[in-house]
Amino acid sequence: LIMPAISMQGGPARATALVRVSPRRWLNLQEYQSKKLMQDSGVTVQRFFVADTASEALEAAKRLKVKEIVLKAQILAGGRGKGVFDSGLKGGVHLTKEPAAVGELAGKMLGFNLTTKQTPKEGVKVKTVMVAEALDISRETYFAILMDRSCNGPVMVGSPQGGVDIEEVAATTPELIFKEVIDIFEGVRDDQALRMAANLGFKGPLEKQAADQIKRLYELFLKVDATQVEVNPLGETPEGQVVCFDAKINFDDNAEFRQKAVFAMDDTTESDPLETEAAKYDLKYIGLDGNIACFVNGAGLAMATCDIIDLHGGKPANFLDLGGGVKENQVYVAFKLLTADPKVEAILVNIFGGIVNCAIIANGITKACRELELKVPLVVRLEGTNVQEAKRILSESGLPITSASDLDDAAKKAVAAIAKK
Repeated sequence: LIMPAISMQGGPARATALVRVSPRRWLNLQEYQSKKLMQDSGVTVQRFFVADTASEALEAAKRLKVKEIVLKAQILAGGRGKGVFDSGLKGGVHLTKEPAAVGELAGKMLGFNLTTKQTPKEGVKVKTVMVAEALDISRETYFAILMDRSCNGPVMVGSPQGGVDIEEVAATTPELIFKEVIDIFEGVRDDQALRMAANLGFKGPLEKQAADQIKRLYELFLKVDATQVEVNPLGETPEGQVVCFDAKINFDDNAEFRQKAVFAMDDTTESDPLETEAAKYDLKYIGLDGNIACFVNGAGLAMATCDIIDLHGGKPANFLDLGGGVKENQVYVAFKLLTADPKVEAILVNIFGGIVNCAIIANGITKACRELELKVPLVVRLEGTNVQEAKRILSESGLPITSASDLDDAAKKAVAAIAKK
């Protein structure tokens, strides 16, 4: 299964041409953005408005004209319901029957930091709140559409046991997991949608209503080039309505060229600034706690490099993957990112040139060393395509670059370079 990446975080049970393939970090959407995508595809969600000020939140609460309102702080981190604001307000999700209270509560949320189990210690500043209709849930089910390699296409997965960890349901009561393979040419057939709705436990008119929601979710799946749309819970209300209360969506990064509107919504405010900057240049960067920067091509080689540094008594400061179609400018940017981390005391370059030209790497390294006036030890191990030319470039550069014969030698030399300081 493909793990989800984008979450419409839920509150309490009361509902609240040629394209180059390159690695990138997960796309981050706020809850209201994901709900808007679903709403635009005819999927039933709670009625809601978005507000950036307390007065807008108050006005939104009045416009809803409902018995009860749920106010949700919009941050990417989970655990909002039990979070604490530096304004003193407890909880990032609040239920109220009084529109006036919405404005007051929003005033204690907007512009203040909310700290949860998933945020940094200082919390995350809340810039937007979602004002939504609060609905009771009489029953919760689980439904997802995802790409499954074993079926060579999309698959529907459902269970009448929703609102809980689906992996736990699969482990303890596998008979409650239902699967329907979707023919990519036919789409979701009426009989499939009705069968899944029945398996989810919807009865009478709710069965047809749930089947309609299932088909609309598949339309959304195709429309936005998703690799997964997971709804948990897909619930029914006491009034007899089937509602998607909480969803997670994963998009196909390779479809960014035709999903510009979706990818333009990417919220990077809670991401590591270095990670965000790296993504602009098609570099994959993950910060770690050590002091030896790793500059590698390929995720497998990057993980092996981190492991061998650790084996020899060092600690990796990051995971930076250049990928395959590397250009000289990307090497320069990579060095700029690595040296921007104050924890870095040495840099280890480990490149295996299959589709990567080692000479391009070497030219990028020498340019970066000169223009950035590199102050930390640099150990370089190159192997593969055009490696002899690359070694010549480095040796004739006159720069203090330590060459290594293999990965083990490189790791030892990087650790030793720090020990000498």
